Amino acid sequence: MTYILVKNGTLIDGNGGQPIQNAAVLIKENKIVQVGKLEDINLPNEEVDVVDAENGYILPGLIDTHVHLMMEFTDIRKSLATPFAYKFYQAIGYMKKTIDAGVTTVRDAGFTDLGVKQAVEDGLVLGPRMQVSINPLTITGGHGDNWTRSGIDTTSPSYPGMPSGFCDGPEQVRQKVREMLRAGADIIKVHATGGVMSPTDHPEFTQFSQEELRIIVEEARFRRGIKVMAHAQGAEGIKNAVRAGIHSIEHGIYLDDEAIELMLKHGTYLVPTLLAPVAVLEQGKNSDNMPEHAIQKSLEVIDIHHESVSKSFKAGVKIAMGTDAGVMPHGSNLRELNLMCSIGMSPMESIVATTKVAAECLGWEDKLGTVEEGKLADLVITKVDPLANISSLEDQTNIVAVMKDGQIVKDLRVGTSNLVTQ
Repeated sequence: MTYILVKNGTLIDGNGGQPIQNAAVLIKENKIVQVGKLEDINLPNEEVDVVDAENGYILPGLIDTHVHLMMEFTDIRKSLATPFAYKFYQAIGYMKKTIDAGVTTVRDAGFTDLGVKQAVEDGLVLGPRMQVSINPLTITGGHGDNWTRSGIDTTSPSYPGMPSGFCDGPEQVRQKVREMLRAGADIIKVHATGGVMSPTDHPEFTQFSQEELRIIVEEARFRRGIKVMAHAQGAEGIKNAVRAGIHSIEHGIYLDDEAIELMLKHGTYLVPTLLAPVAVLEQGKNSDNMPEHAIQKSLEVIDIHHESVSKSFKAGVKIAMGTDAGVMPHGSNLRELNLMCSIGMSPMESIVATTKVAAECLGWEDKLGTVEEGKLADLVITKVDPLANISSLEDQTNIVAVMKDGQIVKDLRVGTSNLVTQ
């Protein structure tokens, strides 16, 4: 049995309480077995691998509930000239950048197949623990339809393990849920409204009827107890999704008072992805990769998005951190926390949204999200106090160590781990 003692740091445990100074975390294999002040830890009478936090800050492994690990936005001309298999090799780098940011768990919101998840689980490549949605469900002409008015369709092709997400009408949506489940989906993703990036719709356009959304929710839940997440930006589409029993609303740009009340009533999570339109505008300014329609729609929605999320937070809607990473570069995930603070969250509340609440959104609160006895040993050590400077987390050099499942997968500390016999 291998023990690891993480010590000499201040613990921010994810529960939102007062940080614990001179804290220690005792780990056995991949589980946390004791947490508290160093002097209160009962050390075993055997070898213990000591990890010195070097007066840094110990946090739970961070969670991003909305990423796209198999993509990173680029010029469509380059994408069309790139061999199909190349994206799998690119994803290796995307996943490492995600880990290096301190994000040890993600919910992939589309385009990552079961093989990628399994390769990480089997240790073939380094990456975050993940839930995958396979391919989002979309209507013809909807947010997931990249057919352009020139007649060229730039929608990613389906392949074994990645069924097409196109479906129209009750019977087709039922079939598509079954296909995604067959392909290994942990969660179903549906586009309930238009969006910023799609070429022929608008964020306020409602897509899928409430009946279709209800069928999607029922088919997922009744067959395997699986939840549904909805890309939903316009108010009517959001309300349709919540009434249908959707588990989480992604983006939530045009939330009105009725939508917020419905989310509170149903316990629906909001995953704001505040970084997404910001990143679209940055890329539009700094390169010619971003299409004009995406830039214009981002300019239109960015302020109302901020206002909607702020109103939702103040009303008490459950907010889980998510970024839409892939629209922006992977590894820049923690920029979202500073944006969450800009809508009224405290630094501690933004950390809780990225740990405890995010784990609850994934249904993994029993094993992740907080530094507590019995949970998986996912830890992050930072050299700067994130409560004093939340934006310090954006600099990956401040994330000096990352542990996933009891294994150190990133280590920039000055010292090194050493073995001592207690």
